[in-house]
This record gives sequence, C-alpha cells and structure tokens, in this order.
Amino acid sequence: MMGKVTFYEDRNFMGRSYDCMGDCGDFSSYMSRCHSCRVDSGCWMMYDQTNYMGSGYFFRRGEYADYMSMFGMSNCIRSCRMIPWYRGSYRMRVYERDNFMGQMYEMMDDCDNCMDRYRMPYCMSCHVMDGHWLMYEHANYRGRMWHFGPGQYRNFSNYGNMRFMSWRRIQDSWY
Repeated sequence: MMGKVTFYEDRNFMGRSYDCMGDCGDFSSYMSRCHSCRVDSGCWMMYDQTNYMGSGYFFRRGEYADYMSMFGMSNCIRSCRMIPWYRGSYRMRVYERDNFMGQMYEMMDDCDNCMDRYRMPYCMSCHVMDGHWLMYEHANYRGRMWHFGPGQYRNFSNYGNMRFMSWRRIQDSWY
C-alpha cells in the first residue's frame, strides 16, 4: 500500500505545498517551512529535524490544519518516514535493561503501563519479531514516542537513551 501526505508551508493548508509518497530526509529543497499537512493514506512518523532526528510524531490518515498546536510542537516538520503497511500477528520481547538483560516479557498486544502490568519499571531494550510498534516514554501512551519495526534494539542510545513505559501496535485499521 502506497502512502501519500501533502505538506503546506502555512497553517490551514495555505501556502506552497509538497506531495510526498515516501521517506523524505529534508524538506528544505521543497519548502522553507511546514505548518500543516493532509495525510491521504498510510501512517507516518514526522520529525522536527532533518534526517529523521529530533522529536518524532505519529500521523495517520486525516487533516492536520495546525499540528504544532495539536501536538505541542515547538518546531515544524523537517523530515518524514512512511511506516510500512503491515497485516499479521504482532510479537515483541521487551527487556528491563540494555542488551536484553533483566526482566523479559513477550508482547502480542498493547501495554499502557509496564509497571502496573508486569512490575517492570521501564523497557530499555527490545526485539521486535513481528509488526510495527510505537513506544512511549511515559505510561498511557504519553510523552516522546518512537517507531520500532522488526529488528533487535540492544539499547536506545540512538534515541536519546530513552526508557519506555508503554507501547502499542500500529494496526492495519489505522491506514
């Protein structure tokens, strides 16, 4: 499934626009700023710095006339990455410490608070076997978030040494 998002320089879908159908590491050659967007299809991670750095924000189909106010962003979108469409089972192992150490739990569904559910204060490494997941720094899907697809993540040093306390599946109904 292809994704499409249209970015606009100004709020309320005004100013120059840029249609994007895949990953874009830097918008500067297309527009000087981006303050609103319309997601026609797909799920996307948007970043407030170039090359998929900085704070990440999850966008799915819909209109975002003033996303900076909606998400409390202090900077506009500078890069984006499309999350591949996935339909199938979800499976991820989460670990209390770096390098797959400490308590481990295998997940197949969302978890709104790992402390309440598993008596694990946070997750510091993970192995995503199936599906795509959003992981959040605070319980109840709050705070900074990151997207994790299939792979092994021994530590989160590339993500600002995050400690995650909740996570959810990116489900096909969101596309």
